[in-house]
Amino acid sequence: MNIYKTRDVGSVLRKNTYPGRGIIVGQSKNGKYAVTAYFIMGRSENSRNRVFDDFGDKVMIYPFDASKVKDPSLIIYSPIRKYENNLIVTNGDQTDTVYDGLAAGKCFSKALTARCFEPDAPNFTPRISAMLTFEETSFTYQMSILKSADAEGSACNRFTFSYAPIAGVGHFLHTYNCDGNPIPT
Repeated sequence: MNIYKTRDVGSVLRKNTYPGRGIIVGQSKNGKYAVTAYFIMGRSENSRNRVFDDFGDKVMIYPFDASKVKDPSLIIYSPIRKYENNLIVTNGDQTDTVYDGLAAGKCFSKALTARCFEPDAPNFTPRISAMLTFEETSFTYQMSILKSADAEGSACNRFTFSYAPIAGVGHFLHTYNCDGNPIPT
């Protein structure tokens, strides 16, 4: 009996009116490749005014039209960076927190203890993060979500998951369950 249930990410996303930001990490069906994907959505004009730019060891998000930016603090960041044999993928500037933590000798989860959910009351958007660690012929990955413990944002719950890759299987974290006001995480 198979106790593990997998779902098609496309059908999961189609059923969600607003998933927000998402990270997928796993292994290709043929078992030869590590796979990761990151996406962003935006409800406000400020959040929809973004584009990705690839710089090799990192990807940056920039405003499409800089004259329309109202608050750059939560929309301009590097969602993907490489540090030695690690690929970091996040939905915010905690990419740099993990990078700096690794450089200081900390592990993924320890680096993230310096952070919590986003300060965007009343939503308190979760910070989602992943890190792929590559060895010569294999890799492993970790994923994390930092969420508000309550509607007031009075405390942060921290969840970290560690995975061994399985061909054709990926794991998915996203920020919101659907649209709303505030948006349910």
